[in-house]
Order: sequence, then structure tokens, then C-alpha cells
Amino acid sequence: MQSIQSPCVVSLTWTLHDAQGELIDVLEEPTEFLVGGDDLLAKVEEALLEQPVGAELPIALQPEEAFGDYRPELVCFEARTLFPPQIDVGMRFEGLPEGAATPDMPADTVYAITEIYPEHVVLDGNHPLAGIGLRMLVQVRAVREASPEEIAARSVGNGLVQVLESGVPPSDATLH
Repeated sequence: MQSIQSPCVVSLTWTLHDAQGELIDVLEEPTEFLVGGDDLLAKVEEALLEQPVGAELPIALQPEEAFGDYRPELVCFEARTLFPPQIDVGMRFEGLPEGAATPDMPADTVYAITEIYPEHVVLDGNHPLAGIGLRMLVQVRAVREASPEEIAARSVGNGLVQVLESGVPPSDATLH
């Protein structure tokens, strides 16, 4: 395969900065993503199309092209007693605990603990990069044909979001 066509699998590395130039992430080990599936942000995928192996692409993403605008309505306060004894800022939970005071919050959202007080916990359902403009320098390391299984799954299992979040320790506590 000479250039990136949809669907195919690309192997990428990148450097990711915020709009002010602060380093957010470096992907040094080439990692595979499905072009034409759910693995990449639309603007990143568009920039990759027709590119050859070895291409180096600067990509600027506005918040709405990346992880969306920051939504203050996804922040809530819940009673400290609803959580396991050992919690830390940064821990993440899918959905809210049973007995939550704000049951109208989206149930299918991952919430991060941003503050812990004796009587309550502050939870934020925004992606950690929501509201942030991003600058990526993406390097195309390899291109191959996608298998029928990868095309059917719409992924090779390495979505951009999962790769970026791999540095965030998952919660070992489950609220459901």
C-alpha cells in the first residue's frame, strides 16, 4: 500500500501540545489505528488520507474538533460517603454511585474526581482535554491493509482517546 486510503491500518507516532505549546503527550512507539473506523478524530483522519509512509503532518485541532468544549453542567458534588474509603484526585468512575444526589447526570459518562472534601467529592464528566485547542505533529510509520475483522469492528483496539488516556491510572474501584 503506497498511501493512506480508507479503510486501512496506519502506524503512527506523535507529539501533542496544547495551543499554548505545553507538552501533553508523546507517542514514541508506533501504534496502529484504523483509518475509516472509530480510532481517530475526524480531522486527524482527513489529514492522513493520501499521505505516504514517512509523512510528517502538523495538525491543529480546535476544541470542537478534538474532545469538545468544556461543559460545566458535567461537574457535580456527591456525598463522600457514597465512595470507597480509599479514593484519590484523578480516579475515574463510570457513571455516578447509587444514591447520587444528581441522578440526572449522564449515566454513560466517565467521571474523574477533581477534589475531595470531608463531606463531599467533586466529579467532572468532561474529557481531561475538553475545551483545549491541540497541536499534533503526526508521523506516519507504516500503512497496511485492514483485515475484514478490523473493518467490521471499526477499530484495531487503539483508539486515539484510549491511547491518550493510557497514562491516566484507571480506577480500581467500581461504582456499578
